[in-house]
Amino acid sequence: MLSIIEQIKQGKLWDFHGGIHPAENKALSSKQPIKAAGIPHELVLPLKQHIGSRGDIIVNIGDHVLKGQPLTQGDIAMCVPIHAPSSGTITAIEQRTTAHPSGLTDLCIVIATDNQDTWCQTKQYPDYQDRDPAELIEAIRLAGIAGLGGAGFPTARKLQGGLGNVDILIINAAECEPYITADDRLMQDYADEVIEGVRILRHIIAPKLTLIGIEDNKPEAIKALEACVSEDDNIIIRVIPTKYPSGSSKQLVKLLTGREVPSQARSTSIGVIMQNIGTAFAIKRAIVNGEPLIERVVTLTGEAFKQRGNVFALLGTPIAYLLEKFGYQADKKYPRVIIGGSLMGFTLPHANVPITKITNCILTPKRKELPLHTYEMACIRCSACADVCPSSLLPQQLQWYAKDKDYDKCEEYNLSDCIECGACAYVCPSEIPLVQYYRQAKAEIWERKQDEMSAERARQRFEAKQQRMERDKADRENRFAKAATDRRQNMAASGGDDAVAAAIARVKAKQAAAATTPTIKPAVAAAIAKAKAKQAASTSEANVEPDNSEMAALRKQRKLQAREQKAAKHAELMQQQQADTDQPSAQNTDKKDAVAAAVARAKARKAAQQAPMAIDAEPVTKVNTDAAIDPKKAAVAAAVARAKARKAAQQAPAAIDAEPVTEVNTDTAIDPKKAAVIAAVARAKARKAAQQAPTVIDAEPVAAEPVTEVNTDAAVDPKKAAVAAAVARAKARKAAQQAQVSIETQAPVNDATTNAAPAAEVNTDAAVDPKKAAVAAAVARAKARKAAQQAQVSIETQAPVNDATTDATPAAEVNTDVVIDPKKAAVAAAVARAKARKAAQQANKAQSNIEEE
Repeated sequence: MLSIIEQIKQGKLWDFHGGIHPAENKALSSKQPIKAAGIPHELVLPLKQHIGSRGDIIVNIGDHVLKGQPLTQGDIAMCVPIHAPSSGTITAIEQRTTAHPSGLTDLCIVIATDNQDTWCQTKQYPDYQDRDPAELIEAIRLAGIAGLGGAGFPTARKLQGGLGNVDILIINAAECEPYITADDRLMQDYADEVIEGVRILRHIIAPKLTLIGIEDNKPEAIKALEACVSEDDNIIIRVIPTKYPSGSSKQLVKLLTGREVPSQARSTSIGVIMQNIGTAFAIKRAIVNGEPLIERVVTLTGEAFKQRGNVFALLGTPIAYLLEKFGYQADKKYPRVIIGGSLMGFTLPHANVPITKITNCILTPKRKELPLHTYEMACIRCSACADVCPSSLLPQQLQWYAKDKDYDKCEEYNLSDCIECGACAYVCPSEIPLVQYYRQAKAEIWERKQDEMSAERARQRFEAKQQRMERDKADRENRFAKAATDRRQNMAASGGDDAVAAAIARVKAKQAAAATTPTIKPAVAAAIAKAKAKQAASTSEANVEPDNSEMAALRKQRKLQAREQKAAKHAELMQQQQADTDQPSAQNTDKKDAVAAAVARAKARKAAQQAPMAIDAEPVTKVNTDAAIDPKKAAVAAAVARAKARKAAQQAPAAIDAEPVTEVNTDTAIDPKKAAVIAAVARAKARKAAQQAPTVIDAEPVAAEPVTEVNTDAAVDPKKAAVAAAVARAKARKAAQQAQVSIETQAPVNDATTNAAPAAEVNTDAAVDPKKAAVAAAVARAKARKAAQQAQVSIETQAPVNDATTDATPAAEVNTDVVIDPKKAAVAAAVARAKARKAAQQANKAQSNIEEE
């Protein structure tokens, strides 16, 4: 059985699953040689233009750089630097939009070119055949070369992985994507340099066989390569059928060698390494000419371009510059600029995107040339996508799981093996953008794996830290133990004692002594002795009674002192009150008046509760009750009269001589409390009657007419009277602690200033307790408010004595035997006082009309 290499030499080809045959459209840009695109006024260089990590920036804003000067650096194989494509000044290092399907921004270095295109010093290896492969690989890395076929994998890293592991070197010249002709024109115009680059790769890898795979739709390129290859090169140019995607790495390996790359593995795992034709050209320029990767061949195609073809474009050249220079005319309805071919390319968000190392084509189709997808429809399960998939996947299932975000299932169905060729979307009758679903799912899976890797690294760091801390702790303990041992040995050798051991021994001895013979402080011992002595004495004299005469004398003395202090305070308080009485102020006078009135009312209520009393009144002044009475004026007049009468009674007992007007029967001794109650009831009834009937007091004196007789025999409830008396006594005792006032009360007298009969004499010698009076007044007011809400009493009133200054004739006799309810009397008195105070404040003018006696 022939080996694989022998079968390849005999010209055998294999095939891969699926594939499509779309319209090539390569003739639009493959007829003219490659031209230089020129130097734009600004170059935008993304730091990451390859697979792997980006390098560290080694320049600053404002620096002047030369052509070929490195702008970043890195010391790992997966990091390749970028270089200045032309001389100029660095104006910014900022975020700019890059050529990526996501349309996101990345950190970029912006260079303002000076159009001088001045080169920096470079290192060349024209004698590369005498150089070590490792040295050449490092030179390739420092030149910033990454795969130019579209993947962007660092070339140096791929070559390192293939050293000693591969026997077949494949140069990918298939260029199967429609519209793209960059490799085709490069092989036609620079075939000798391409072959020289292949020779350098052969020198580095030393394979058994070198193959150049090229599709049969590039006859000019095939002829150019064959003309440059000699028999000594051991290079085989293998022409393969035109089929998309034969240019993919795994599919081309299967076509040329019959070997299949395993899932999630590289071709080096089966002894095959692959490089792009453009990468071989860049390696030749870097090793032989000393030029880093600062430009590449870009295809400008599409019907919207006036000048189509291939150009050498500097890396970082804005696409807008190329569109403007080569006559781009945008479609008015559907303007589109696509990076890459029609199947694997993506539409740019705007034209201010730079050329990078993996940009091989700029496609500007018109609407009729490349129709837009209308809208996505439901899958009809026709299996066309599975039939054309070159990786033998199930595109419909992958799309379903990607749409449902079931990324575990996506990985189970080998989503990572998808090369995103777009063949499935090309044949889908429902126009489902399958590749977009796959790209999104891949990005999400990659993000999750990165998070898992970060978490794993954090866990490893934490465990390493814990182990380090434990080691440090063990080391410290060992050092301390060793130091103690050395110290003991030194002390023993020098004849001395170990100070620490001696101290420990002393402490232990003290503790032992304390445990055996506990020490007691002298004070504590004395207290214990006294306690024991007392206990013994009490035991011996259990029947003897203790002598408490001393304590009793002390208690008696303290009580006497307390009584003396209390008496002194009481005397001082009485002196102060006497001083206040001798020099009364306006405020104290008002307070004493209120207290006297309250005391009088309380005594009157008490007398009314004990026994009903009948008061026979002599004929009073004639009053004309037919006139209308003004209630406000009546209340004001009554209040002013009462206040002045009380004030006059407190200052001096004056004897009033007047003409006989009204004779009052004073045969019966009248208690002042009862008199006050009767007067209050009369006033309350007068005011209430005045409120019910619109009557106004006639100020002019008129002839008096006989009035009706009133029965004043009061019916008293003994239980209610007892309760009221108890409440009054309790509150009076409390008020007595605050103030004591001696007030003499006198029954209301007639306010007439002209000829009046002597009024009834009232005994005012009784001393009144002001505290009891205040308490009684408060209780009366509260009960009055409550009674007023429950019932209304119909009261017949009698007008007050006339204030006329003329002689009055005897009026009709009035029978004052009125049945008095003490609760109603208290209510009436409280209401009368409240209304009188309010009326006195509102009508000050009425006071001037009343003259004092």
